[in-house]
Amino acid sequence: MKKQLLFLLIVLLSVSTFAEELKSPNGKFKLDFEVKDGIPVYQLQLNEKAIIKESKLGLELKDAESLLDGFELTKTDKSTFDETWKPVWGEVKEIRNHYNEMAVTLTQSTSQRSILIRFRLFNDGLGFRYEFPEQDELIYFVIKEERTQFAMAGDHKAFWIPGDFDTQEYSYQTSKLSEIRGLMKEAITPNASQTSFSETGVQTSLMMKTDDGLYINLHEAALVEYSCMHLELDDKNMIFESYLTPDAIGNKAYMQAPCHTPWRTVIASKDAADILMSNITLNLNEPCAYESTSWITPVKYVGVWWEMITGKSSWAYADIPSVKLGETDYSKVKPNDTHAANTAHVKTYIDFAAKHGFDAVLVEGWNEGWEDWFGKSKDYVFDFVTPYPDFDVEELHSYAKSKGVRMMMHHETSGAVRNYERHMDQAYQFMVDNGYNSVKSGYVGDIIPRGETHYGQWMVNHYLYAIKKAADYKIMVNAHEAVRPTGLCRTYPNLICNESARGTEYESFGGNNPDHTTILPFTRLIGGPMDYTPGIFETDISKYNPNNNSYVRSTLARQLALYVTMYSPLQMAADLPETYNKYLDAFQFIKDVPVDWDDTKVLEAEPGDYITYARKQKGADNWFVGRTNDEEARTSNINLDFLTPGKKYIATIYSDKKDAHYKNNPKAYEIKQIKVNNKTKLSQFCAPGGGYAISIIERK
Repeated sequence: MKKQLLFLLIVLLSVSTFAEELKSPNGKFKLDFEVKDGIPVYQLQLNEKAIIKESKLGLELKDAESLLDGFELTKTDKSTFDETWKPVWGEVKEIRNHYNEMAVTLTQSTSQRSILIRFRLFNDGLGFRYEFPEQDELIYFVIKEERTQFAMAGDHKAFWIPGDFDTQEYSYQTSKLSEIRGLMKEAITPNASQTSFSETGVQTSLMMKTDDGLYINLHEAALVEYSCMHLELDDKNMIFESYLTPDAIGNKAYMQAPCHTPWRTVIASKDAADILMSNITLNLNEPCAYESTSWITPVKYVGVWWEMITGKSSWAYADIPSVKLGETDYSKVKPNDTHAANTAHVKTYIDFAAKHGFDAVLVEGWNEGWEDWFGKSKDYVFDFVTPYPDFDVEELHSYAKSKGVRMMMHHETSGAVRNYERHMDQAYQFMVDNGYNSVKSGYVGDIIPRGETHYGQWMVNHYLYAIKKAADYKIMVNAHEAVRPTGLCRTYPNLICNESARGTEYESFGGNNPDHTTILPFTRLIGGPMDYTPGIFETDISKYNPNNNSYVRSTLARQLALYVTMYSPLQMAADLPETYNKYLDAFQFIKDVPVDWDDTKVLEAEPGDYITYARKQKGADNWFVGRTNDEEARTSNINLDFLTPGKKYIATIYSDKKDAHYKNNPKAYEIKQIKVNNKTKLSQFCAPGGGYAISIIERK
């Protein structure tokens, strides 16, 4: 008996040496890690409820022994970190970065290779990554697949889009995890690019809700020199496993030690508002890389864009493609009279921007070659410095400067990435010489060289290269069709915005679902701000183009609310000046709403249903409230207790009328003013596809 007890004690002691525990600073989250039969595994709990059940960790290598098993735990380091840092721009003035860390070093007995898995446990969730120390046994290696698992504790409700390597421009599906397989074919049409890699592959950021009311979000942070992560679902066991975007020959990532992967993130809470207010993604990125950031400023802009999106006007100068690709003699080409980016027309936008206090005017379709690209070959490449004959760069620079307005550049790369990199210094210098300090870059179409995709390591490296190169010229970047953001804007704040999701333009391509903007803040915006381009007042697209029967799935009041709910330091008033002139009373909110904030509160939130934000203006005691609502009529009840006690304010409420509806009465809005203070409670009707916006201005 004594020998048996002694043997049992030895076994228990040996097992305990492989088990480690880490708690969040507030003690609510608990991470358990162990090496089980040579395999690293972890699990995560919140208030003793399983968020991630036992899940395996590791990587599969190409032409080398895998880093999946055969490990021993050889070292554990624990530490605590607590700082407060100030973003260059953001939703709040200061961000606290407080976590407990555990770094476990694992040694593979057969190969003597070592890896380190670093866990950081915050009060709102977990971040972890793989690190590869410098060592003789592991120098250059190719990742065949990362095998990180996220084992779910149930068949959760999920808000998801298909795992596509080239686009995120999908409508979100809402279903149980077990229903993803059955809905995938419907989900990937009609706008699939690469198509899903499987029947159960989804993209991050993935938002879920458990049956007992816990909210869980899976994503990644600090995506650098690595492939974007998708998630493959084993829908029998409810286990997600990472699936990296492949390159042209199927490899997932090329590595050289010392190096590390991006962070894998799990955000969880019993309150949906905590998901929206989590700063884990930013906190897992490195501090700002620039000594001076005075040249990086939030921007509110108008632009020659929506009229082309609707088909009212054209990007191209002429209707015919060139006789010889890329060698059109425009002096001999007859203009089509629909080209929007002409000097006289752009001046009307500059005048409108100056009159109403906007910072910049974006112009698309200004440079030669759009006929070739649209008409003759998707392989056409632009040079980014040659304007059409009807677009006078110098005259418009001088005119805009005289009005106190900046011009915003547009670079459509047409997916020809090496061509863009060859022209980049010349293009950025051209911008500097002509007064441009921000650029909207586009990557429409298949990537050239062929076989590469928008989200592979090769393109991830390019996007960051473009941001760093732009910083050399003090230029801010708004990248469209790029990889989804992962918080890199903390390190490189001139990455002022991304698109990387289905935005307002799709309202002209058949429409977004009414619940779309109640989901995006829980998914796409977890990684960073989005250039959603709100502010469409004319919801009937046929009024601009009789051949386009699309309509905007939103009331006018909700279009105002999106300036608050869809956070971005770069906000566009996307509709046409002549339309805004018809609704100047409602347009006043777009003029008033800031694009930089000292504080943010989430007053109401339920993914897929509604979100209500309140944000405090940078440097002032003024607040702005926005509510976006799904297809059901609802009543919003909010408390203004965030206002400064003892102060008085005037609230201007822009809201849906009782008969408003996104389908048949979208422009039914009303505006009223009331006196409020921190004890005021408001009850506000929200129409289907509607919402409201409120400016709360301190009374002097």
